[in-house]
Amino acid sequence: MPNDKTFSFAVEDMTCGHCVRAITSAVEAAAPGANVSVDLASHRVTVSGAADRSAIAEAIAAEGYTPLALDAA
Repeated sequence: MPNDKTFSFAVEDMTCGHCVRAITSAVEAAAPGANVSVDLASHRVTVSGAADRSAIAEAIAAEGYTPLALDAA
């Protein structure tokens, strides 16, 4: 889809494998078909193939984490 983009977030309170699974599941539910890549060591979540950055941030926040967008608005 032409509106699909890649968004990156710093999620400093993501600290373990459970966090990775919770965030991945939440993002996949909010943006079906998107590709979610999580780097636990750098606390970075990258989502490609998604159209709405705010929906992704809200999904991460709903799981109890604090996403900080790393890309331009």
